Amino acid sequence: MFHYFFTPLVKDFSFLNLFNYITFRAGGALFTAFLISILFGPKLIRTLKKIQKKGQPIRKDGPKSHLLNKVGTPTMGGMLILISIFISIILWSDISSKLVWLVFSITIFFGLLGAYDDYKKLRSYSPEGVNSLVRLLIEFLVAFIFIFYLNKIINANIVNIVFIPFTKGLYVDLGFFYYLFASFVIVGCANSVNLTDGLDGLAIGPIMISALSFAFFAYFAGNQIYSDYLKIPYVSDTGELVIICASLIGAGLGFLWFNAPPAMVFMGDTGSLSMGGTIGAIAVATKHELILTIIGGIFVLEALSVFAQVISFKLTGKRIFKMAPIHHHFEQKGWSESTIVIRFWIIAIILALIGLASLKLR
Repeated sequence: MFHYFFTPLVKDFSFLNLFNYITFRAGGALFTAFLISILFGPKLIRTLKKIQKKGQPIRKDGPKSHLLNKVGTPTMGGMLILISIFISIILWSDISSKLVWLVFSITIFFGLLGAYDDYKKLRSYSPEGVNSLVRLLIEFLVAFIFIFYLNKIINANIVNIVFIPFTKGLYVDLGFFYYLFASFVIVGCANSVNLTDGLDGLAIGPIMISALSFAFFAYFAGNQIYSDYLKIPYVSDTGELVIICASLIGAGLGFLWFNAPPAMVFMGDTGSLSMGGTIGAIAVATKHELILTIIGGIFVLEALSVFAQVISFKLTGKRIFKMAPIHHHFEQKGWSESTIVIRFWIIAIILALIGLASLKLR
């Protein structure tokens, strides 16, 4: 909105030219989202506590400490993140950008689905929400629609193409199968983040780290000069996705203020599905789908640990881990919650640096 109103006034007030710079608007978006989260967080938490009474249902088969320390903590704190991001995007992005609203549609739809899932859990006071198969079908449908419209607005020469990281322009044209591949990226990222959200502050750290990383990819991919220099695909208008990434970081920092151990609120599926879906959508929009497996390595590890645990138990009757997802395995081994969270954050930072190195190592 600022960009829309102030740009025509640049010829009269030269300092307003700042609003033409994505970096300036990204900084404003980050600060705005953080401020909104901090200001409205306490009131939202009080409201959630009043409505939910018993708080988020805790898995009875989970770590025993959770039944003692986390009972009564309200969920659906992801609403705070969504509200902060939405206001920040409205104020600081180029509201005429189709790509911004297309990516944000994933945020909204996945957030609404997550909110309904949280609502069902609260209503029955059970960890079981929406049927997992039904939820996946809805997520894939939304992702398919997203990719259909994305292919209509990006450069025709990169439609349905997957670029190989650490190479100079090597790619694979998947044709129609790209729809399935890209949908899997978005849905897989959303649900992997959902699995990671099991300890205070565990998921939001890697979410912010991933958002910061993809802010660089979005900025460089949306600039013809930088994309040519770095030998990465040029995708027009992805520079505006930096505003979404910055808003996510700011909202995440604000949420972390209340989610730091001991958590005052959980993000719930409302937050984890929407944030994971957003990161997946940005990876697809910037044509860096495969890099997401590196930058989002923590999410991949969490998802693979659950998959391996289920397969192993069904085939052999034995469990690979003491408990899945893998962060619970380390809890069962005696690691403190803060130790697990900080070490996972460290790994996420290292993986993000490796992913960013792909910009030059080609």
